[in-house]
Parts: sequence; structure tokens; C-alpha cells
Amino acid sequence: MLKSLEIKDYALIDHINVEFGKGLNIITGETGAGKSILIDAMSLLLGERASTEVVRKGAQKSFVEGIFDVELNKKVKSFLDENEIDFQPELIIRREISLKGSNRCFVNDSPVALNIVKELGDLLVDLHGQHEHQSLLRTETHIDFLDEFGGNEKLLNDYKNQYKELLSRQNELKELRSKEESLKEKKEIYNFQIKEIDAVNPQQDEDELIANELNILENSEKLLELTDDVYNKLYDGDPSVIDLLGDTKHKLNQLSNIDKTFLESEGECDSALAIVKELANALRNYKSRIDVDPKEVEAKRERIGSINLLKKKYGGSIAKIIEHREKIGKEFELADNFSEAISKLQKDILLIKKSTGESAEKLSSARKKQAGKVETEVKKVLAQLGIPDAIFKVNLKQNESDLNNNHSVLVKDKSYICTETGIDEVEFYISTNAGEDVKPLVKVASGGEISRIMLSLKTILAKSDKLPLLIFDEIDTGVSGRIAQKVGAALKDLASFHQIISITHLPQIAGMADNHFSVEKKQIDHRAVSSIKKLSNDERINEVAKLISGEELSKASIESAKQLILNK
Repeated sequence: MLKSLEIKDYALIDHINVEFGKGLNIITGETGAGKSILIDAMSLLLGERASTEVVRKGAQKSFVEGIFDVELNKKVKSFLDENEIDFQPELIIRREISLKGSNRCFVNDSPVALNIVKELGDLLVDLHGQHEHQSLLRTETHIDFLDEFGGNEKLLNDYKNQYKELLSRQNELKELRSKEESLKEKKEIYNFQIKEIDAVNPQQDEDELIANELNILENSEKLLELTDDVYNKLYDGDPSVIDLLGDTKHKLNQLSNIDKTFLESEGECDSALAIVKELANALRNYKSRIDVDPKEVEAKRERIGSINLLKKKYGGSIAKIIEHREKIGKEFELADNFSEAISKLQKDILLIKKSTGESAEKLSSARKKQAGKVETEVKKVLAQLGIPDAIFKVNLKQNESDLNNNHSVLVKDKSYICTETGIDEVEFYISTNAGEDVKPLVKVASGGEISRIMLSLKTILAKSDKLPLLIFDEIDTGVSGRIAQKVGAALKDLASFHQIISITHLPQIAGMADNHFSVEKKQIDHRAVSSIKKLSNDERINEVAKLISGEELSKASIESAKQLILNK
């Protein structure tokens, strides 16, 4: 729901801030007062392109801001999350158009691109008037209207899931075929690399292990010299540590026989003797194992050299060498089995085309049944809205295709072009005059007819349509009297499901308002200024009376206005 609209320095508008309410919001005012300017400004919030010509004379930039209540709008929340924009229950969209040519867009105070604003606008508002932002005049939306009317969400989702799987497998096949040629060229290279790596067959962390072993072997003389020296000092020297400790123990024993306080020291000396003997034995054993084989040293040097060469060529580490070997091994195996892999994938795709086709057929059958109901209901409402001879057609067609077409599915052994919405192309056709052939709706020229056609569709789709706000710009074109009453009633009913903003010249429609606003143009300091105000109950009566009798209010027009408002 649009809570408020603020406009500053835009065309004839100096500064306005209008708060809209739930239900039916009616805007009235004399021709040229600036009602269409409000709609043009609103279209900026929906992503329409802007010109610097809209900047009010004397100002540097125009400013338009809308605040929407989106607390329960899951589509808007999902869209904001996808685009990494903070979600707030109140969504603020702001556009700034500068004379310098800059055009800035903000969503919840975050600067965004224009396309973000446009996509967001499509989730919030349907604007019907002399503007491009009319979903009915985009043929691609007709299928959505039909699906929403029929409640086809589950059938459509089932089909879409299979359609995505089909596209995924076809992309896989495309990549496989593309890779086939590439791998054929690389096969010899991969074969050489596989043989080169397998000839060495490096094991994880082997280079570090060999480096440690070589470090020991290449320093064997120093190891022998040092261990021999330490061993002699501990055991074979004259005197050795063992001898000195033995003499010390003997003397401590004599001391402890005299003074028992030396017993502890004598025990510690025993421990030291045991440690030194254990250390001496370890050194002796280590010395006995030092036996350097020059051939072994050379073999390890050659091995580490081979590993280092592979590391230099294939990534700098053994882990990278092994990873590269696994990768090219798979590619080499694939190159040898392309025909088999492609054949298997083609069979899988054919099965998916059949299952996707079955889902598409169920969806298409449902649409065909629903199309007749839509045609009947729209014709009925159009008759009430002043187009009694209307013929409304929902045209469904399917296009056959070559089975090899990536965007095709199989339905009862026939191949049809498919899109993410199925195998159907849906377009609305209409004839608004007796004796005329139906023509594509998008080619209907009359703005009033387009608005009433949309109103009739919205009336039958009201409960399923997800857009919270509908704007109708002069839906009363070509309508008067009894039909105007019907149009007003239809708008009022529609306002039970949506927030409606409608510009009108007809008292029968204005009298239906839940909230009534008046736009007027005044001369201020020799300049034209448009303004808008929400009318009180008494002001509403006078405004509706003006629509009946003109500026000169009569007692009869005031009474008629009261009746229209009271009987809404």
C-alpha cells in the first residue's frame, strides 16, 4: 500500500506531501490542474525514465518520494534480500532528477540502479492510463493473468522444476561436446604428463621425508665425530663422567655413614649415574648404526631431484602434482569415452523431455479449461462497464518444433517449443464493437477501453492478483450516466482487495471514494502552482456537486452529491 507521496519542484508542483489511505482513493480536479502530473511523478517511482524538463523553473533538481507499507509483502522482501538491500516494513523509494543530468535512485536510502527501481515498481503497482507501465499491454503478462485466475501455481511450479533440469542437462551436453574437440587436441599432452608423473609416482610429504634423511646422511661424519666425543667424555675418557660420579658416590656413602643427612644426596648421585649410563648406551647404539652408503645417498638425491622437477612443472608441491594427475586422468578417460558419455546424456535428456512434456500438457489442459471461463466473465463485466457488444478471447497456441531444439519438449510423440511458462503462448484478443473481428488487445487504441478492460479483468482476478496498488488514470473516458455508476461500483468492489488510486471526472465514481483528494492550480507570485488536498466530508459534497453542475453550485446538485456519497 502507498502510504504517502512527496513531490518537490516537479513541473507545476512546488512542494506537496499527500497521504493516501486504504480502499478507494479518488482524485478530482479541473482539466489542466495537474492531476496527470501526479501520475507522471508516480511513474518515476515505478522506474520510468525522466527528463530534466520536469525540473521546476528556478530549481536545481526535482524530488519524488513514495513510502509503501510492505510488511506482509513476501515478494518485495525476497527481492530486497536478493539485491542486498535492507528490508523495512516501510519501503522508501526516492528519485532525484537534476538539471545537471544526473538521475539518482534510492531504495531505503541505499543508492540503486534504475532497473532495480523498475523491477521493484512492478511488484508494487499496476498503473493504468496513458503510460507504458501497464501490465495488460505487455503480451507476456497475459499468461500470468490466466494462471492466476486458474490457480495454476502448483502445476506451474512442477513444470518449472523439470524445465530447469532439462536446461541444466542440455547445457551439460553442450559443454561436453565443446570439450570433446578441445580434449582431442590435449590428449597427447595429457598422456605425456600422466606417464611423466606416474614414472616418479610421488607420495604425499615424501619430499620432506627424503630431505630429512639426506640431511642426516650428508652429515654422517660430523654425527660420528660428535657422538664419539660425547660418548668418550661420558664413559671411555680418563677420567670419564661415569668414573667421577662413581668416586663421588663413594665419598657420599662415607659421609652418610657419619651424618644421615647425606643419604638423600647419595640417592641423587645414584640417579645421575643411571642417567649417564643410559645416555652412554644410547650414543653407543647410535654410533653403531652410522653406516653411510654412497649409492643410497645418490639414489635419494636423484629421487628428490625428480620430485622437485615435477613440483616446478605442476604447481609447486606434491599435493598440487597429485591434484593435477587426478584432473588430467579424468579428462584423459573422458576423451577416450566421449561417445558413450554423450549417448548416455542424450538418452537422459530425451527422458526429461518426455516428463517435462507431460507436466506441460497438464498445465496446458488446465489453461484451456480456464480460458473459456475468463472469456465469459470478462464479457459479462465489460457489458456492465459500458461495452455491451464486447467479445473477449483468450488465444492459446503451441508451436511445433524440431526435437533437437534445446527449448522443446515431447508431448504425445510431438515436439513443441517450450519456455519457463510451458508450451503455451497466451494472448488476449478483443472486439469492442458489434460486427468487428477480434484483434490483439495490445493494439486497442482507446485509453478508456483499455482501462475498462483492465478493470473487468481485475474484477474477476481480484482475489488472485498479487499487486497491492492499482492506479487508474481517467478510467471514465467515454463513460457517462448509468454506466459510470457501474464503473464506480466495480472500482469500489476492487478496492476490497487492493488499494486503488483513481483519477476521475465523473460524480458517480467520485461519490464512491473512501478518501477523496482535490487537485487545483493557482497563480502564486505570477507563477502557476499545482497543489492537492484531502477533502473533509463537507468539502467532498461540494466537490462532487461541482462535477455534477460545474462551478455554480445549486441546491439540487448538492443534494445529488449527498445521495451519491451516502449510497456508495
